Amino acid sequence: MHLYYAPASPFVRKVMILLHEAQATDHVTLVPAAGNPLDPGSMPVAQNPLGKIPALARDDGPALYDSRVICRYLDDRFGTGLYPAAPRLWDVLTLEATADGIADAAVLMRYEQVVRPESTRSPEWIDAQWAKVDRALTAVETQSMPLLLGPLTIAQVAMGAALGYLDFRQADRNWRAGRPALAAWWATFAKRPSVVATGPES
Repeated sequence: MHLYYAPASPFVRKVMILLHEAQATDHVTLVPAAGNPLDPGSMPVAQNPLGKIPALARDDGPALYDSRVICRYLDDRFGTGLYPAAPRLWDVLTLEATADGIADAAVLMRYEQVVRPESTRSPEWIDAQWAKVDRALTAVETQSMPLLLGPLTIAQVAMGAALGYLDFRQADRNWRAGRPALAAWWATFAKRPSVVATGPES
């Protein structure tokens, strides 16, 4: 299998954390990809017509894309058990979606900050994306900590990737303020070998 990736992507990191947890990194060949909405560059448009990463090219079928699809596939293939049975599954998937939404908004902030010409950047739009992040983090702090503190699931993997990206690209926003439980969880989760091994790069 070939994984099209960029080390800075929180969605790629999510997949890589799963591969490390499954001890299956040697089953995947990493293929660097780079681009943005204005210039697809070397993004895997043949594997993913949306021009996004991660994308997973398989030997036995068409490429898979979107980190949620790839993670579900790899979990099934390697038996990592990150998706519990229903009814708990629905809470796990919802928290995964929340984490992915946090990451998505933060990536959009980054695009606005570095891809668009400075003269056309919108601080209001950047702040609107952060408002999504802020609301979601508060919801996690007040509603989802029991799930984060439970057995390892894809929800923790996704949340770890999202928080790591906030530290990497939006550290000046201080997401930890007023969220002691989430901050404490991340301080512990960030020490997992799979998380340490997949730290983002510029």
